[in-house]
Amino acid sequence: MTELFTIENLLALAMLTLLQAVLGLDNLLYIALESKRAEEKQQARVRKIGIAVAVILRILLLFILIRVISYFQDTLFLFDSFIFSGNFNLHSIIVLFGGVFIIYTATSEIFHMLSFDNTVNDAREPKSTNAIIFSIILMNLVFSFDSILAAMALTDVFTIMAVAIVIGGLLMIWLADRVTEFLKKNRMFEVLGLFILFIVGIMLLSEGGHLANMHLFGNEITPMSKTTFYFVIGVLIVIDIVQSRYQKKLLIKK
Repeated sequence: MTELFTIENLLALAMLTLLQAVLGLDNLLYIALESKRAEEKQQARVRKIGIAVAVILRILLLFILIRVISYFQDTLFLFDSFIFSGNFNLHSIIVLFGGVFIIYTATSEIFHMLSFDNTVNDAREPKSTNAIIFSIILMNLVFSFDSILAAMALTDVFTIMAVAIVIGGLLMIWLADRVTEFLKKNRMFEVLGLFILFIVGIMLLSEGGHLANMHLFGNEITPMSKTTFYFVIGVLIVIDIVQSRYQKKLLIKK
């Protein structure tokens, strides 16, 4: 037991917790937006159950990956055509599926917001609680691959990795309620959030394409780096703030 509390393991735990927080920002945004589709009184419960179950499954996935990581990297099938080619394994397929699902979710929500006056009332029937919890768990597992593989690169101590995942999950539960409340009070940022979610989907598609060694019209697909992702997000936020302030000034002049 004392072997766990070495300086090396404690530093690894601190780094992994920070990693969970940074890599979990896009996941947190998805949870906040998806949970809003439940009945209002069920939203907090949906977030807590979804994240708690996802944390348990993350630890289980970590346990499995440590033992069968090679199977996730083994080629399942090849595809070669003039338009695109690829060498697909289980890891790349899961990440590509996550990207497609998130782009579909963000796009459908954006079109829904444009279809009627969403600022007054959302006329849609609330989505079923179980369906939302399932979506949160599923996407949490998709997002977890990066953080788990990064954790395995930093340490080989299962307990340290599992504790970092639990701490990250607790932080996510705490932050999810606050992000959701912020979006409720600032509806204009909900649109920004959906476009950020769309970019997250693009990032996952590029990462999945890279994992599958995909080529589109002979051009290799390269993954979007986290640095580029956060830079784009920062630019979008600045544009949104400047635009909203400019609109307020125009309204005052009228």
